[in-house]
Amino acid sequence: MKNKSTGFADNPVVENPWRRLREFTDARIGLGRAGVSLPTNELLEFQLSHARARDAVHFPLDFEGLVSAIESSAGIPVTDIHRLQSRADDRMTYLQRPDLGRRLHSHSREILQHDLATDGEVAGEYDLSIVVVDGLSSLAVQQNVVPFLETLLPQLNDFSLAPLCVVEQGRVAVGDEVGELLNARCVMVLIGERPGLSSPDSLGLYLTYQPHVGLTDAARNCISNIRPAGLSYVEAARRAAYLLNESRRLRLSGVNLKDRTQDDVVETVSGNKNFLIS
Repeated sequence: MKNKSTGFADNPVVENPWRRLREFTDARIGLGRAGVSLPTNELLEFQLSHARARDAVHFPLDFEGLVSAIESSAGIPVTDIHRLQSRADDRMTYLQRPDLGRRLHSHSREILQHDLATDGEVAGEYDLSIVVVDGLSSLAVQQNVVPFLETLLPQLNDFSLAPLCVVEQGRVAVGDEVGELLNARCVMVLIGERPGLSSPDSLGLYLTYQPHVGLTDAARNCISNIRPAGLSYVEAARRAAYLLNESRRLRLSGVNLKDRTQDDVVETVSGNKNFLIS
């Protein structure tokens, strides 16, 4: 209906009937249209989400702030936290050379070797090494690592923990080298995942048994999208604790270690045991 004073329609935006489904998803569906184009507000929201995703990739990790929060909230002393660096010297190199992000800088290797050496002998083996890596979203690490560790650590009382390591400009595989140097049976990497337009703050967890340089992703178990709008800290910690205990018991990880925490959720209509694993 046109406005008599202006000659234009009162609402030039044509609503999409699928719009009500946006109550259940962050996906961009049912955006509507204005003529043959997107409504202006939808275009602006898309540009804002894109800018947030780009910022998440390029914004540097606040190491001091993160360490302070870990100490005060998760109860890990600063003296037990190592600041490490991959072989990528800067962010641009990191983005262009993924291979450099998978290995530690020589100075970081020396830090771990010096810390672990006692009278020329390597210290005893740890059950678990926790490695925090900025990855492709420092925002995810800054916002989610501390509350996740607060939830997980009380469930790991019977694990001997290596000093926590924070690696800048790192990829997932850099945790293998850290775990190997620290003589840890298992390494758990907490890393900022590649940002999406609706998830610039997604934290990923990668678990590897007997870590060493050269492993492939087939040797890892992954828990993805840890954040308030995704997988909750409580549920992610429950799954992580299960995988850690099973990895230690079975002495393996990766494709040979299955996450059974959801077995009681997937059922047949008749209520019988999950037919996928029976």
